Amino acid sequence: MRKIEIINSFAKRGQTFTFEEGLIISGLGRKSLRDLLYKMEKQGYIERIEKGKYMIVPLGAEKGKYTLHEFVIGSLLVKPYAIAYWSALHFYGLTEQIPNTVFIQTTARKKKQEIEVFGVTYKVVKIKGTKFFGIRTEWIEETQINITDREKTIIDCLDKPQYCGGIVEVAKALRDKNLNRQKLSEYAQRIGNSGVIRRLGYLSDFLGVHIALPAINTKNYLLLDPTMPEKGAKDAKWRLILNLDKRMLDKLE
Repeated sequence: MRKIEIINSFAKRGQTFTFEEGLIISGLGRKSLRDLLYKMEKQGYIERIEKGKYMIVPLGAEKGKYTLHEFVIGSLLVKPYAIAYWSALHFYGLTEQIPNTVFIQTTARKKKQEIEVFGVTYKVVKIKGTKFFGIRTEWIEETQINITDREKTIIDCLDKPQYCGGIVEVAKALRDKNLNRQKLSEYAQRIGNSGVIRRLGYLSDFLGVHIALPAINTKNYLLLDPTMPEKGAKDAKWRLILNLDKRMLDKLE
């Protein structure tokens, strides 16, 4: 099979491919394929995303200037995966902030948690299998990608506020009228972190958004926002230390 035929065969399968897929498509041996991919990369036909993962460069595109949507590239970095946290908030229009990092959630181990590809930083966040749910698919640049749904995005951000810019960003998102409150309640209890229930309960009370949540039966207090200094008044109902300037939330009402 000639080089151009191999490239066309790759392209028919999509915009990206792995080394293992290349073996099947080309019918070449490992060394022959490795040598061919090296030449194809040098000639600008493909770009290497990371070891064993490649992107096809369209004809006429300038070498080193072409790239794919960051979610498409993110979908290749680890399996299973879901675009999540701040990246999902922005995708749904639930934050005005534009994150400079693409957040990817997975249950798998990844040697590098932070990866830079074509100038974009990707943060891979490993979670327990019991927390990996609430995922849907979207088509981006002819590629189907996995992303947490609106409600799971909110819950994930309450679980790990450091990956969404803090609790204020979650509070802004909670005002969205398209959120399914029953699903928020179910997800909050399913994720297995009482801090999520407490933060969701406090914010929903503050914003006047009714979400059915269980009472908190514990004596310990958690921080409302783990990204902020550990000082603040205590909220007895939700057992939270309100370590956030209330004026920041007042602006949201």
